[in-house]
Amino acid sequence: MILIADGGSTKCSWCQLDGNNNRVYFNTEGYNPDFVDTAAIVVSLSQHLPDTLPRDEVREIHFYGAGVSSPQKAEVIAAALRQLFPQATVTVTEDLLAAARALLGRKPGFAAILGTGTNSCLYDGKKITYNVDSLGYFLGDEGSGSYFGKRLLRDYLRGLLPEGLEEAFRETYSLGSRNSILDRIYNQPLPNRYLAHFAKFAYDHNNVSYCREIVLEGFETFFQNLVLHYPNYQDYTFNCIGSVGYNFRDVLTQVARTHGMEVGKIIRSPIDDLVTYHEEGR
Repeated sequence: MILIADGGSTKCSWCQLDGNNNRVYFNTEGYNPDFVDTAAIVVSLSQHLPDTLPRDEVREIHFYGAGVSSPQKAEVIAAALRQLFPQATVTVTEDLLAAARALLGRKPGFAAILGTGTNSCLYDGKKITYNVDSLGYFLGDEGSGSYFGKRLLRDYLRGLLPEGLEEAFRETYSLGSRNSILDRIYNQPLPNRYLAHFAKFAYDHNNVSYCREIVLEGFETFFQNLVLHYPNYQDYTFNCIGSVGYNFRDVLTQVARTHGMEVGKIIRSPIDDLVTYHEEGR
């Protein structure tokens, strides 16, 4: 039995694949090693893995994760998985490779992630060959959920939201005082996930020009700061996974075409196509 996981910072999508290629899907919390350690991952997985999962029958685990930027980061997750699945061979690699494999299979091209965070790459059909660093939610992650959430929250705290939106924003998220919000961002765990959960407000109020404009500006900044720095980027189609890219795919398509890049595949989650990739490689 094989487990395949696509681990974002907010949510992790799993597929249990048996010898007959029967699929069972389930979800857990996301595990980004920039924000959680091995012990916390073990506790969370122990609580959220399905009771029906026969752990002693799992022989391989392929985990693709946000924040897996080095062997040391990969080991934070791998150590937790080995503890819970002692019979399994564990492979942990970056979520960007999952995006490329899900979007492009074994063909070369351009792949991006627009979810809680942002990432992108050129892929040769086997490995990532070029990457413009997204720099994370403090310095970059343009066009991501945390990027839009940061903009909405900043405008809310400064009283810059248009009339009618400020009250709706406050009531939607039951926001407390300025100090409690800043404490949540600067002193509490998982600030990127906290910021990203505000991005849904832009989608729910997509009929308001302010919301449409910040999404357009965010994607334009994503292209200006990342995509346009790939060599010969116009030779590739724009392929993307992630809830933000999928929910705002009409705006994303508009911006891509403005920069001479035709759109290929835009999907919410890579897990189905990622499982197919591993099935075909068995």
